Amino acid sequence: FANRPDTNTPMEEIVRAMTYVINQGMSMYWGTSRWTAMEIMEAYSVARQFNLIPPVCEQAEYHLFQREKVEVQLPELYHKIGVGAMTWSPLACGIITGKYQNGIPETSRASIKSYQWLKEKIVSEDGRKQQAKLKELGHIAEKLGCTLPQLAVAWCLRNEGVSSVLLGSSSPEQLTENLGAIQFLPKMTSHVVSDIDHILENKPYSKKEYRS
Repeated sequence: FANRPDTNTPMEEIVRAMTYVINQGMSMYWGTSRWTAMEIMEAYSVARQFNLIPPVCEQAEYHLFQREKVEVQLPELYHKIGVGAMTWSPLACGIITGKYQNGIPETSRASIKSYQWLKEKIVSEDGRKQQAKLKELGHIAEKLGCTLPQLAVAWCLRNEGVSSVLLGSSSPEQLTENLGAIQFLPKMTSHVVSDIDHILENKPYSKKEYRS
């Protein structure tokens, strides 16, 4: 993956380098991470122009509170040039686990000095609103028989535009819990998704949907 766009390196050089890596048998595909739709299109155009290999997927942040790029921008790229989405941070650095609903636990990531930015995000006005929404989402998770993290991961996976979801965990138990989200995918019906959207109030719309 080409992580973060490099404005100091010409796009042609990046695409040629990735093509070389693949042609040498060191990789089968290449993708981007944290690139804009415009930058991905530029890479694709360069690949077409010089008969090189274009990126096949974009690694993008995607969770209940971060939706615009994966739900609006990337689907347009997928239909135009076939670029898929590999998403990361389904639990928003632990915010969506629900462990911050009563403050910042001493053993949590947000209590670490280098994660002061995360703590500030959680205790902000928007952060408090998010925790209130998570409390409501917890009721949906309870009805489905899953945990809040499992609901959040299953919600990401239910998006047909998402090829895979990258998980992070600090213990085998957390990993097992997160992987358990797969069994709840059949329960992510349109009705459940609609209930989640009603609570979140942040569903993004494409220009086409706005016009219609």
